[in-house]
Amino acid sequence: MKNVKSTLLPLFAALLLATALSSCNPSPKSRDLPRSEPSAELENAMAAYLEKVQGTLSDTIPFLRQEIHSIMIVKDGKVVQEKYLRTTPEEPHVLFSVSKTFTATAVGLAISEGKLSLSDKLIDFFPDYLPADLGENLPKVTVEHLLTMTCGHDVDPTGAVLRYKPEEGEEPLNWARYFLSHPFVHEPGTFYCYNTIGTYMLSAIVQKVTGEKIVDYLTPRLFEPLGIDKPRWDESPQGINAGGFGLYLRTEDMAKMGQLFLQKGRWRGKQVLPKDWVGAASSFKVPCVPAGMRPDSAAAAGLTKENSDWVQGYGYQMWMCRHGAYRADGANGQYIIVCPEQNAVIAVTADLMDMQREINDIWDILLPALR
Repeated sequence: MKNVKSTLLPLFAALLLATALSSCNPSPKSRDLPRSEPSAELENAMAAYLEKVQGTLSDTIPFLRQEIHSIMIVKDGKVVQEKYLRTTPEEPHVLFSVSKTFTATAVGLAISEGKLSLSDKLIDFFPDYLPADLGENLPKVTVEHLLTMTCGHDVDPTGAVLRYKPEEGEEPLNWARYFLSHPFVHEPGTFYCYNTIGTYMLSAIVQKVTGEKIVDYLTPRLFEPLGIDKPRWDESPQGINAGGFGLYLRTEDMAKMGQLFLQKGRWRGKQVLPKDWVGAASSFKVPCVPAGMRPDSAAAAGLTKENSDWVQGYGYQMWMCRHGAYRADGANGQYIIVCPEQNAVIAVTADLMDMQREINDIWDILLPALR
């Protein structure tokens, strides 16, 4: 028995070591982007960034901790930094509202295929769900108003939709019907109100005109060309992808999406997204304020173009940033930041609440090392 033990123990140890190594090393699928050695300046900047952010308390909300789960930096088309602290290269991470950019991309592709247009009216897609009194503003709402969060709602109905619990025997809430019954107080196009269920309506529209859920519609058109495995995307009770949230991707998948936009829709010699759509989606369309804030309260809160990345303007389900950048972002610190001036992309997953501090530290510590 002693000899058997002495033979098996080294073998068992070797197997444990191999398993540990395999869990730390990304598979070829998650290492699809080319790699390059970072500069010493960038190495030092990344160490300084993580030392400052990871596990520290928020400046503005003292009892909340800041946790970065992963970060990847792509410079000149090559990954020059990647760190995984609370996740792995293979683990899909919840994106929250980063999902919105992928929904808008489905809209752009449907438009390019002649299935949809920016000027199409919302009410034409859902004749069975319309309220008895359409009012003056609802009939004017277009696909573009949904893309820019200016459909005319005075407050976001998303919280009420997600909190709704049907009574026993009652049908689940129909998200589209509820959205359409919510008062359209403002002239469409004149009032910015961050509206996650508005993005769900875009998902529902694409499903109407293509006959496919957007996760299926995007698979051959976006996910497969970028080498992204068909992802999980949560659905409404009506079997429609949530659109404004609920998508799960790996960190490198997020970086690929940013790189695709940086390359104006081209990927390995193929035009995956229309160049004009990429330009339109990632450029200023309307003034904006943080989610849940009214436009008239932003100034009172001290938000300015100099200190806030939430008042730089909004495109098609994308935020404009300082430093000539733009981004997809999601609750608790999820970012795809595209920096054309640096020819760089920064993808971050996190669990934190002080998102302005998170992006401030990116600008202050990481961006100078990417020039």
